[in-house]
Amino acid sequence: MTSLRVVFFGDSICVGQHVSVHRTWVAQISARLEELGRGQDCKIVVSNASTNGRTTRQALETMAYEVLAHPLDLLVVQFGMNDCNYWHDGRGTPRVSEAAFVANLTEIVQRAYSYGAPRVLVNTNHPTGRNQVVMPHTNITYEQSNRRYNDLIRQMALADPRVECIDVEAHFHSHLGQHGHALAEMLLPDPDLLHLSEAGHDLYFSFVGPQVEQRVRAILAAGR
Repeated sequence: MTSLRVVFFGDSICVGQHVSVHRTWVAQISARLEELGRGQDCKIVVSNASTNGRTTRQALETMAYEVLAHPLDLLVVQFGMNDCNYWHDGRGTPRVSEAAFVANLTEIVQRAYSYGAPRVLVNTNHPTGRNQVVMPHTNITYEQSNRRYNDLIRQMALADPRVECIDVEAHFHSHLGQHGHALAEMLLPDPDLLHLSEAGHDLYFSFVGPQVEQRVRAILAAGR
């Protein structure tokens, strides 16, 4: 039996917050890939190397141990929601600047390829409900900053043909527009308005899951 390792590397959006573990989108994808592996005579191992509150800067410090210590076939990366945030003690600067965010994300991808990963997927982040209150020492809301960092993710992916971008933000807007659902249904209620509800995790799974599965099938077909 062959084996294949898939790693999710991100923040609380990959971990899930105030939602049962088995309902999170990463856990749902893991269950689906295990089922796929049984049909392909392949042991597909899914690891979730994600941590609440983590930025790309912190991720680089832990990547060697949490992601690269074992052979890697597919890496799914999702950061930005902490990087783009402005704390009061930041005096008007984000937790991670735009330039540093792009550099950190690029280095995460480069390290994965250096360690032999044939595929790296990078997700944008979903829209949030934090669009009313201006962040400390700024004239922008959290959601405005989130949109800007999503644009940076897309630009980074366009600049590197090895990077495959899964545009979660665009899918959320498209899905909500087509089906008449409110964004609030996909998020934890006020005062959170950022982390995913069970419905939000299900929407992630229905969109990201098939794309991850497609890449896994491609790796299996290529004989990895």
